[in-house]
Amino acid sequence: MKAEKADQIIPEIAMRGASMADIKATMAEHTSNEDEITHQEHQINLKVPNHNKIITSLLAGAMAGAVAKTVIAPLDRTKINFQISNKQFSARGALLFLRDTVRSEGVTKLWRGNSATMVRIIPYASIQYAAHEQYKRLLSTDKRKQHLPPHLRFLAGSLAGVTSSSLTYPLDLMRARMAVTLKAQYSNLWSVFLHIVRAEGPATLYKGFTPTVLGSIPYSGASFFTYETLKKWHAGYCDGRDPAPIERMAFGAVAGLLGQSASYPLDIVRRRMQTAGVTGQGSMYTSISQTVKVVWRSEGWRGLYKGLSMNWIKGPIAVGTSFTVYDTSLHWLRSFTYFHIDEDDGT
Repeated sequence: MKAEKADQIIPEIAMRGASMADIKATMAEHTSNEDEITHQEHQINLKVPNHNKIITSLLAGAMAGAVAKTVIAPLDRTKINFQISNKQFSARGALLFLRDTVRSEGVTKLWRGNSATMVRIIPYASIQYAAHEQYKRLLSTDKRKQHLPPHLRFLAGSLAGVTSSSLTYPLDLMRARMAVTLKAQYSNLWSVFLHIVRAEGPATLYKGFTPTVLGSIPYSGASFFTYETLKKWHAGYCDGRDPAPIERMAFGAVAGLLGQSASYPLDIVRRRMQTAGVTGQGSMYTSISQTVKVVWRSEGWRGLYKGLSMNWIKGPIAVGTSFTVYDTSLHWLRSFTYFHIDEDDGT
């Protein structure tokens, strides 16, 4: 955004009762180097105080996560089924699994565990997107620039992934259990929780936690870094024009492809550890190193990448959808003047 816009925006947010800190931040942002071009949507963001940025990013993140996961739920269930078994993954095998599930349990069972996924993904995506925006704010070394340097761009994404994964991990484990068992065993998320605590102990709720957090570093780091970088290039190439939804989908698809590929072996490890209690392999998958050894010995190095080809389909769809819904929802929410008002003034 050009510096001359400051004359229009700063008086407006001052009249709306924004704090002095917000006004100073806005002035710094508007006096950015003219070489840096940002998207038009950034103009609305400048009118929103930080506490309202947190609220709107939480809401937009929830919508993004819910929509993206619902779209790819059948593929997600299929992927998990292969990840936790010794079966060799193939496209034909994936199609047969989908067919057999529909025949034996009905079409709706392809979304079995999706309600549990929603319980997990809504807080996960909310926290991840909100944390990412706040980490970008904290890591910014030059308030005049809207884009972080590449290494900090990656760091902000990684920190957001670690934060959201850490705070929602038990929900992820319970969702994985539901995805690989029959309804007769676990009827809902609460029954999964009770069974784990009673039969395996509360500590089991965090089995696979370490590979999950370690995997979130390259996954979230690469995803956010790629998406933010592509948007930055787009802003410069298109002279600040906001990306169209299809362009956001494409940027997100590339981000998802790179993120999934970078972290996939750790995804295999965490799924094996998470579901060991219901697959009768609890003594085999006790740690990251032990799980890697078992997979390598029984399935070879390819076992650590089992199902990756399916992830190259579902990952770009999911991440592209998530980023697109998030950006669109965030822009829509922040267009309401309610979020432009500093509540401390009661105006």
